[in-house]
Amino acid sequence: MTDTPLPRNDRRFLTAVARAFGGAGLFALPLLMTEEMWEIGATIPAGRILALLVGALPLLVGLSYIAGFEETPSLVDDALDAFVALGIGIAASAFLLWLTGAIGPGTPARAGIGMVALQAVPAAIGALLARSQLHASPDEDRAERQRREASWRAELFTMMIGSLFLALNIAPTEEVVMIAVRLDEWHLLGLIGVSLVAMHAFAYTLEFRGQAGRPEGASHLALVLRFTAPGYVLGLLVSAAALWVFGRTQGLSPEPLVAIIVVLGFPAALGAAAARLVL
Repeated sequence: MTDTPLPRNDRRFLTAVARAFGGAGLFALPLLMTEEMWEIGATIPAGRILALLVGALPLLVGLSYIAGFEETPSLVDDALDAFVALGIGIAASAFLLWLTGAIGPGTPARAGIGMVALQAVPAAIGALLARSQLHASPDEDRAERQRREASWRAELFTMMIGSLFLALNIAPTEEVVMIAVRLDEWHLLGLIGVSLVAMHAFAYTLEFRGQAGRPEGASHLALVLRFTAPGYVLGLLVSAAALWVFGRTQGLSPEPLVAIIVVLGFPAALGAAAARLVL
């Protein structure tokens, strides 16, 4: 037998898949090493897991369009990439949970499936982001991504992905509830204000690498109304959804419910701002 080199396209695809596994593991680690996630994964209702996976699929399709792990010429290809990323997220999550002893032969199937499913979404996000974060793309790829990211809707979508990633990693923790309980309305208003200022500063004033910069002729107020404020509202909605998935909203009256959403909305806002820098 002779060693036959793989065709270039096959090599590129295998490299992209390997890179995706690396990104899945890297992005999944914070949630994977959270004790609350293990406990919630063992008890979470199947309907909430299904809602998380079904709700995440359109976001993964959009993320594939903006920054997938290989170039895609059509929406169908983006959808296929999203399913591949979710499959990689499930495989990487199952392997890492087994490797760290969180699941094993004695783990009930229901608990194991729950833990892997909760882990799979941030891992899938990592798999798709691996192309833009772990690979030095050629100039033409960068130009194509910039074209795809240019629209207002794409900006808001990018912020929503960043919000989702951080919200999923923090929502299962007890600390979110503990912080929300001890904050009064003035602290909550201050947290909202700091979240908005931080989002805007990350994107337009602190001059981070990859920062969008203020468009010529656009005032800061116009940018707040067009990007920052809508992005923050999306972060709050994502936070509410993540808290619901993890059962943190159950039995709460309106006031503590608003408080816990605002508390989680702070890291979600930072995730939204950071996503605009790294994608």
